[in-house]
Amino acid sequence: MRLNIIIGGKAGQGINKVSQIVANVLSEFGYFTFNYRDYQSLIRGGHNFNVLSISDTPIESHESKADILVALDDRTIQTHKQALKKNGVTILGDQFKDLGRNLNIALSGALIKILGIPIQELEKEIKSQFKEHTEAIAAAKQGFESQKKISDLKKLDNKISISSGSKAVAEGARNSGLDLYIAYPMTPATNAMHELAKNQIENNLMMFQAESEISAISMSLGASFAGAKTMTGTSGGGFDLMSESLSLQGQSEIPLTVYLASRVGPATGVPTYTAQSDLDIALRAGHGEFPRIVVAPSNPTETIEKTSEALYLAEKFKTLSILLSDKHLAESEFSTTEQPAKTPKFKIDRKVPGQTIIKASSYEVDKFGNSTESYTLTEDNTNKRIDKYKQAKKFIEKNYDMIKIHGDKNSKNLIIGWGSTTGAIKDAIKDLDTKFLQVLYCKPLSPQIKKELQKADKVILVECNVTGQLGRLIREKTGIKIENRLLKYNGRPFHSDELKKYLEEIL
Repeated sequence: MRLNIIIGGKAGQGINKVSQIVANVLSEFGYFTFNYRDYQSLIRGGHNFNVLSISDTPIESHESKADILVALDDRTIQTHKQALKKNGVTILGDQFKDLGRNLNIALSGALIKILGIPIQELEKEIKSQFKEHTEAIAAAKQGFESQKKISDLKKLDNKISISSGSKAVAEGARNSGLDLYIAYPMTPATNAMHELAKNQIENNLMMFQAESEISAISMSLGASFAGAKTMTGTSGGGFDLMSESLSLQGQSEIPLTVYLASRVGPATGVPTYTAQSDLDIALRAGHGEFPRIVVAPSNPTETIEKTSEALYLAEKFKTLSILLSDKHLAESEFSTTEQPAKTPKFKIDRKVPGQTIIKASSYEVDKFGNSTESYTLTEDNTNKRIDKYKQAKKFIEKNYDMIKIHGDKNSKNLIIGWGSTTGAIKDAIKDLDTKFLQVLYCKPLSPQIKKELQKADKVILVECNVTGQLGRLIREKTGIKIENRLLKYNGRPFHSDELKKYLEEIL
């Protein structure tokens, strides 16, 4: 069973509240949901919409066609009428406009009735969210009574939790005992900053908003040098500004973890939409040659785990760790029954035997921390940095998941993808003769990838960028060019049904 609901209106009308309430009720009723948020770079007006997908089995994507359309304004109807299925249902917000701020509660009630869920389930959710809930419950009943039951969802025995990529970054950082998060706001990285700003005293950490991205990364290096477990975060444009300090990390070897949440570029681009076009800068930004780790999770569970891994690797190998995400992962809301692997908090040991003064410099240095131009020391230090990367690679291969294989593991057809496209791929291939290799670590790259490529008869690359950046990286590391490519680069993620159609045509 799978249903898709489009909820649309103007920015500021509160469409997120409708999808949040209904998703929470559905999860308590044992159903899986995926909530995609599509919004313009506006505070008020324009057109925003959510696509809330519902299933009795795990899902991590949305589809292009809707079973129900919830329209808070006329523009929603005009924009999405072609997406509504032939027997689809439309709920008009105008019928509840006299309810004012409880309009969204009434629409939630209308949806609950259509889905065949008892009103009592919605009342429980309202009481958990609102201290004064008498008017809200009355609005919910008005919405509930306005519709006819079309579906009849039965309660399922699933214990489901809902999270976004942004919340998962914060949770993974807290699990690792993060001391300090320093950042300057930039969509879509900002929400992780907001999550870490909550309950700072209870979580024994500090979130500090710097005046710019350059300040944020400079402060982060300084705080890390002083002994704090530190992380910073930004999007593509802010990451560009940070690139000089990435090189400073490479030279000084001060542990640093950077959260890079991509959006559409170049420049300001389409700032509230998604793209996987920043893999190249994650792999190469900064001048000179120095080690780094680049890890790209696909859902909140993986994000919790990989955030902890990135922080640990930065500390263990005194290197740069980059956690690569994008708007689609950061702001979509996923449901799951899975629990992330437990990551113990780790201690920082910065003691240097026999030294009372420790120096950090942007210059090449000798063993005492004094700057040097010696060609022998320059060569020796470069070799040590590269050797450190080899050690980190060996450690990651032994201890962490660098790839995952989904689908029919015996198939001779192979799909390759990474990051937020993973959910759509997993949902698209459920009844296809293919397996899917999900790349989690982009640097280092798993040696297993080449083996899987060599075994496959047909290989398809799926990415949300125009040049196939992962495909180019794989060709660089393996010598194998992937000819079949499905690339989407209009700022929107793949719908799983459209992706399935494209895959069937190639397969």
